[in-house]
Amino acid sequence: MAEVKLSKIGRGAKWAIIGAIKGVGDTMQSIIKASRDILLVAVDGVSQVAVAVEKAAGQIIAGAVQAASETGEDIGLAIKSAVKGIVKGASEVGADVGKTAVAAVEGAAKAAGDIGADTAKAIEDATTGAIEAAEEIGSDTVEAVRNVLKTAVKGKKAAVR
Repeated sequence: MAEVKLSKIGRGAKWAIIGAIKGVGDTMQSIIKASRDILLVAVDGVSQVAVAVEKAAGQIIAGAVQAASETGEDIGLAIKSAVKGIVKGASEVGADVGKTAVAAVEGAAKAAGDIGADTAKAIEDATTGAIEAAEEIGSDTVEAVRNVLKTAVKGKKAAVR
């Protein structure tokens, strides 16, 4: 595995997700919760929440990918779950869920590439996580997320169903 330098948020996400993976039986739900919680802490008190959410999304995904890689957890599951937690957290703080989904998908592709994993699969897993989170938020949100992902995730329309 290539050594990847993580931001403070990325390191926090990595260690929180490693703890979540090791500490509970339901890995997916624990990663969703850890990613959401990290996002909420990262944007607490900032004046430009939307910008902070989009920036933190990629950092949290990078931490999740490294956590999965270091613990032998399925990287695709970690990406899907982390993106789902990030998108749900973005909705809770009033950030643009579509832009957050795009930032998370792009972050997943970069994080996967950084460790030599399949970037196309990372994009597919991240897109699935974003759409599943949007479905839980509401029907208007899911259509908005699908539409923005179709146009923003360059060359990967097949991943957006």
